[in-house]
Amino acid sequence: MIKPHFILMLVATLFLNACNASKQGSKNSNPSIIETTFFGQKPPGLIAEAFAPGVVSTEHRDNSAFFSPDMKTFYFTRMDIKTKKWSLMVFKYENDQWQESVFGPRVGRPLLSPDGQVMHLGGKYMDRTKTGWSEVKSHGPMIDRDDWGIMRLSASAKGTYVFDDYKNKDVIRISRLKNGKREEPQLLGKAINTGKWTAHPFIAPDESYLIWDSEREEGHGDSDLYISYRQADDTWGEAINLGNQINTSVWEGGASITPDGKYLFFNRAVSPENTDIFWVDARIIEDLRPKN
Repeated sequence: MIKPHFILMLVATLFLNACNASKQGSKNSNPSIIETTFFGQKPPGLIAEAFAPGVVSTEHRDNSAFFSPDMKTFYFTRMDIKTKKWSLMVFKYENDQWQESVFGPRVGRPLLSPDGQVMHLGGKYMDRTKTGWSEVKSHGPMIDRDDWGIMRLSASAKGTYVFDDYKNKDVIRISRLKNGKREEPQLLGKAINTGKWTAHPFIAPDESYLIWDSEREEGHGDSDLYISYRQADDTWGEAINLGNQINTSVWEGGASITPDGKYLFFNRAVSPENTDIFWVDARIIEDLRPKN
């Protein structure tokens, strides 16, 4: 005969096991922030690594990666190696997993505004609507000019635009908002516009620094990523190479910082035909900032 106290112990044990199983199931159904945000990838250190190999960085030409402010939507461009056609791709985090789809054809080098309400597409843009995105619009004749070749336009939280121009010796221009009115774009100084060419700028949301790619004699080979910090007098400091933990003898370009400020994403040539998306800890930005 089974004694009553043994039955009570058995019931208590089964109850505790059930509770533990329930907690474990709850944990598995709610991935951690790293799994949710970065496709389950282990975050990199100060040496750049390919992002999500086989998922995002594939045999195709993958470029221009950026997240939405809530970090639950991930955009990038892809050229299919068979069809040679470019598309704007999107991954959305839904039902505890990332769902991939084709957003549409690529227009320019896309990049979101800091608030996520505007997607800049070179000299064009789209506004976020209640149901998705608007049609492609023009920035108007001040920005979207036939004699300029804008590949990438980056906007700060204050509405400052920084953009490149491949039709005019590959330079970078800036246009600020003052009292709600946009100023005529101006060429940035020699600290930025020096070298064989300059392109694909990214301005920090708070305008404290600017990152771009350029081919220069003192670089590591092909195009390298450079950074300049805004000075107290509102000028831009000297161009600083991001170093050999990011730059190599091949092409690097198209940098951006994740909305949480933790990681720098950029493109790197991995073959004569293809590029992959890489990421690295954004601490490099503070490490390189001049101390005086």
